[in-house]
Amino acid sequence: MADNDVLGRVAGALSRGNCGEAIEEMKVYLSAWPEPQTAEKLSQISSDYDMMAGYWRQGFRDPQLEKLYSQMLQRLYVLYANVRHHQRMKVSPYQYSLFTRVRKGSRDWTLASIRQEMEGFVSDVALLELTPDHKRQEKSAEIYRRHQQQMNQLFEYVVTSRQWTDRVGAEFEEMMVSPTIDTVDQQLVVASITLSLINQFDMVKFRVLVNVYRRSPDEAVRQRALVGWVLALKQDHSMIYPEQQQLVDGLLQSEDVCRELTELQLQLVYCMNAEKDNDTIRQEIMPELLKNNTFHITLNGIEEKEDDPLEEVLHPDAVEKKMAKLEESYQRMMDMQRQGSDIFFAGFSQMKRAPFFYDMSNWLVPFYAQHPDIAQSQNVTKNSRLIEGLATGASLCNSDKYSFVIAFMQMADRIPQSIRQMIERGEARISEMDAEPPTAAGIRRSYLMDIYRFFRLFPHRSEWNNPFDTRQHELGDCLFFALPQLVGSPLDRHKREVVPLLRKQQLKASAREVLLSIPESLHDVQYLMWMEDYEAVVSQQPDNERALASLARVRFADNRYEEALELYRHLVELHPEKRAYRLYEAVCLVNMEQYADALKLLYQLNYEYEDDLRVVRVLAWTLTCDGKQEQATRLFEQLTGVEQPAREDYLNYGYCLWLQGRIDAAADCFRKYAGQQPLSLDEAWLKKRGIGDAETKMMQALVAVA
Repeated sequence: MADNDVLGRVAGALSRGNCGEAIEEMKVYLSAWPEPQTAEKLSQISSDYDMMAGYWRQGFRDPQLEKLYSQMLQRLYVLYANVRHHQRMKVSPYQYSLFTRVRKGSRDWTLASIRQEMEGFVSDVALLELTPDHKRQEKSAEIYRRHQQQMNQLFEYVVTSRQWTDRVGAEFEEMMVSPTIDTVDQQLVVASITLSLINQFDMVKFRVLVNVYRRSPDEAVRQRALVGWVLALKQDHSMIYPEQQQLVDGLLQSEDVCRELTELQLQLVYCMNAEKDNDTIRQEIMPELLKNNTFHITLNGIEEKEDDPLEEVLHPDAVEKKMAKLEESYQRMMDMQRQGSDIFFAGFSQMKRAPFFYDMSNWLVPFYAQHPDIAQSQNVTKNSRLIEGLATGASLCNSDKYSFVIAFMQMADRIPQSIRQMIERGEARISEMDAEPPTAAGIRRSYLMDIYRFFRLFPHRSEWNNPFDTRQHELGDCLFFALPQLVGSPLDRHKREVVPLLRKQQLKASAREVLLSIPESLHDVQYLMWMEDYEAVVSQQPDNERALASLARVRFADNRYEEALELYRHLVELHPEKRAYRLYEAVCLVNMEQYADALKLLYQLNYEYEDDLRVVRVLAWTLTCDGKQEQATRLFEQLTGVEQPAREDYLNYGYCLWLQGRIDAAADCFRKYAGQQPLSLDEAWLKKRGIGDAETKMMQALVAVA
């Protein structure tokens, strides 16, 4: 029996809060995969459970029973989680290499030692000011190099850690909110806790992230902690740890927290849309930018294109048009970025193969110019203004900032003089957003991009649970607004803000999940419209235009033309100025074969709007159905004579010509309609007009002959 199946049953029993069943399943697992230390711990838990159950079966009423049962369930979960961790190490080569590498070394991993190292780094950096100038740079490089190695090891230690005790969690929490520890270190540790927590739920780590989010005075640390505990919410362990729900409930009493959670949900949707945004940029925006830019890339670097003097004489307005198109394309991309799109993902995804990204921690470390892997380059020193701008800029995420600097260092000496001068003056910016100070939402957005790049591009990403994996759900684990833990909370009032974006992105299943999680007390007309319950809306608001039009479309699609006609006539009464409703009224009459009434409406519309091809199209088809093919022919000639005729006009014109006996001309129209596909004809409509199966098959054969 596969160990995964047995552990899965243990997890299922635990999630249901069934301690006895979980103990028995764990015994089954250990019978196949003996682990003496684990077996001893399980034996103690089992013995305690049997004693508790024995007193209960004898009729004793223990007032501490609920508390004891909960504690036993939590002890069993910790045992199970550590077994799961051990199993993961066996089947995850990269994780196992991290786990063993940092624990086999001589480093002291006591909490006091970890804190001393991080606080010592802050002191060492402060003392650099007292170091003579000629020694400061070398001393600084050594301090940052040694500390980066220590933090990389700490990251790997935490990310592969087992279940934490309350004492370990409390110590880490204090380190993450302490003003004596550098914010870069705190942010990196929070990221490592997050990855560990996503891989295996740990109540202590979850509590640490929640409390760091509540307590930290540093906005960047807070936002990373927020993302961490939210991504872990998908793992609902409230049956084992009621504290999980209690912590969340406590946070949701704050309107500020609800606002940040709403922003985070929207940002996660945009984050998941990076691939689609990339296609838009690659197919629609970049061709225009490349066509109209004034630089081109060569083997020797970036060179400015020389202006063609003859072009200015022959086409004096060409330059202005070119610049206008360039500005339009650039502005469109900036608008996408301001709305939340990850416009740089595709471009920088090709730059993640540098040795810098061999270390897992470098994917999630905040950007700082003193990072040893970039600080030693002379080009960084020469272009310090640009690096400073990157450090404070909001357009690129940290991972992309490092990619940019690495690429920049490799080609800095080949950049045109005009751009170099802009860099020296501090005028060069990646984006307009870099001119604005980073906000809490901007910091959070940057971190989400870092995480997304890690789970999409890191070579060993498959060994971690991926919240962005869409194989089971169109938004992976990133749709947290519909989770049961949040239903009935103050966050319900904010769910309506998320639905429009989900619908706009065609995430209909996700939108419906969020809608179904909204309590009935908050159902209003807009809710009913989103749920497509148009009848309920019309019953409440008989003159609601959107509901009437939507319900009419539904009735028409269901071939309930009389009901659709009644709705469209009501819409015409309410909005006589809207020709579309009058046109739909005529279409309903055509489908009901009431051609005379339909023609009255259509002749009037055609008189009022003689250039409206939609009216001409319906009129031509109605005349065809009513046996007035010669009149219809003149209209079809008008429709097919435009620059880009609609395909359906060729189909309908073919029917019209066929009824006139103009077989070859009809076949030619059908060919233009069908293209390379087999011709499908409305046989029922044709039979009503005297054209049988034999003629239909002959026409299909004729059309198929090129």
